[in-house]
Amino acid sequence: MFLLWFLSLLALQDVVVSGDSDSDMMSFVTLPEIRALKFDIAYYDRAAVSPGYWFVAPYGVIDPEAPTKQWKPCQVGPYIYDADGILIWAGSCMFDNRNIFDFKAVNNIDNESHLSFILQHGYNAGAADKGYGYILNQNYEPESVVAVTNDLGTFNMHEFNVLDGGKTALACAYRNEYVDLGDLGRLDEYGWIVTGGFVELDIATGEVLFEWNSLGYIPIHESVKVNANWPASNEPGWDYVHVNAADKNAAGDYLLSARFTSTIYLISGEDGRIIWRLGGKYSDFVQDFTFSKQHHARFVESNATHTTLSFLNNASDETENEETVSAAMFVQVDTTTMTARLLDRYDRPDGDLTRLRGSVQRLPNNNVFVGWSERGYQSEHSPDGKVLMQASFASTRFSSYRSYKFPFVGRPSQPPDVVASVYGTDETDLATIFHVSWNGATDIASWNFYARVDRQGLPVLIGNTTKLDFETMYIAEGYLDWISVEAIDRNGNVLGTSEIHRTETPMNWRLAGFQGDSKPTPNDPALLYGKQKAPVEDLQEVDEAYEKAQEEAKAVNKAYEIIYGVGGLLIFILAVCSVGGLLAGIYWVLHQRRVQAYYEVPMEEGHHPRQ
Repeated sequence: MFLLWFLSLLALQDVVVSGDSDSDMMSFVTLPEIRALKFDIAYYDRAAVSPGYWFVAPYGVIDPEAPTKQWKPCQVGPYIYDADGILIWAGSCMFDNRNIFDFKAVNNIDNESHLSFILQHGYNAGAADKGYGYILNQNYEPESVVAVTNDLGTFNMHEFNVLDGGKTALACAYRNEYVDLGDLGRLDEYGWIVTGGFVELDIATGEVLFEWNSLGYIPIHESVKVNANWPASNEPGWDYVHVNAADKNAAGDYLLSARFTSTIYLISGEDGRIIWRLGGKYSDFVQDFTFSKQHHARFVESNATHTTLSFLNNASDETENEETVSAAMFVQVDTTTMTARLLDRYDRPDGDLTRLRGSVQRLPNNNVFVGWSERGYQSEHSPDGKVLMQASFASTRFSSYRSYKFPFVGRPSQPPDVVASVYGTDETDLATIFHVSWNGATDIASWNFYARVDRQGLPVLIGNTTKLDFETMYIAEGYLDWISVEAIDRNGNVLGTSEIHRTETPMNWRLAGFQGDSKPTPNDPALLYGKQKAPVEDLQEVDEAYEKAQEEAKAVNKAYEIIYGVGGLLIFILAVCSVGGLLAGIYWVLHQRRVQAYYEVPMEEGHHPRQ
């Protein structure tokens, strides 16, 4: 009875502790170094959303932070979540808690899943670590690491666009240039400006295959952010174009988005000339729409006469706004009539403005997925504009430069993580508590749990359970000394097997509540589990009891959150005791039926557990 009461407290331990300081984050027994952001999610038509995973890269401060000797849990970096906001992969520790940008799945290289992103440059300006473009395989192993090989100071944070076939990629490029200010009517006067452009890189070598720069193509007076009367600037200079996206079509021409000219440019891949401008002060098209300070311009379709584009119309920046709401937009330009028309517009669901950053994506079922950036706010829309889902980080401390949704298959090269510990009050009342996860595995349906009498012993199946969250807790009767787990997909195939681990024991059994005269000895799992066969109805009752206990544990946690706000320690103790009484009742019923909890019906003949 005491054991089950204690285990109910153990199940609440992580959420209660995390509730003290970071209730907007998740923590895990199996990965204690990681704190993963929680999502607040609202669905309005769940059946209509496109399948896929969410790809986000939360950051707190957009510039690299100074290194310190203070330990920090891994929070910043690349993360994958499923559509319920359940964590699939945390890559923050893999990259030392550094900022990651433009994190997404890349499915245009070959028949396998890949990931791409930008690892931001190091803290010191001019340091050897200029940042990198990364491509990982589906095992989360680096496949390509693209460095800065020319004279650029850093790998720019805005874009790493892997082109079809995976041989080359586009990145934005900024340069500080000392120029004359003649096009502002200021003859014989000079000052610094920050030019903007892009490079096409060879992914294998980092070699720059093509580079384009705004100097000589986009005059300073085209900027909507530079005042002609400003005093000449020192280095780095006026950021007069601020490019933030680049793409390439099948004809070999390039699309470039410049935020501070509010213009999207089509640039010739042959000679670098600007073929046309859309938007801004000098648009070449008659438009039935407006946009400004845009992000994430992309080709949707392109031929000799018509081009369809998508982009986020931010309609604002840090200091001003041209419209009252930001929107994802799909437009078509016709170069035969030099007209541009709006095809679709998807307003930000909360009616607010995204002043910085953001992304737009057409999904395979023609839904539209929009990353609004701040607090990881994202939404999915039906083709006719209905809002199907919106979600955001539970934390106000983090944003994601872009957010994406893609199909993806993750096959981690590392085995599943498992931690087991044993508790009990006497030799007849011991239980082994499993915590298991597999960081990055996408399609686990259930877990099989095994125990051995020693490291070389044969595995004995002691039970299984459905995977419902990133980390799964499982309670097995008895002191099981050597344990392992298997990850199983929905078809019953084994996806991966953990290493064999030894169960952790209390440093002081007495202080842990054990009342025996000597330390307990491990059970032989073959004797404890190998000859048992529980009736199906008993197993169902055990499952129902276990689910009920989990529900009550969640209820206590909710009560704790309320109590924590008002400091009602006494009420918390009463709430825990109530759950303890419920669990004690469940325990008594199960023992009255002489059913040993969490035993599984033996597997069919001829099917043996994997060793």
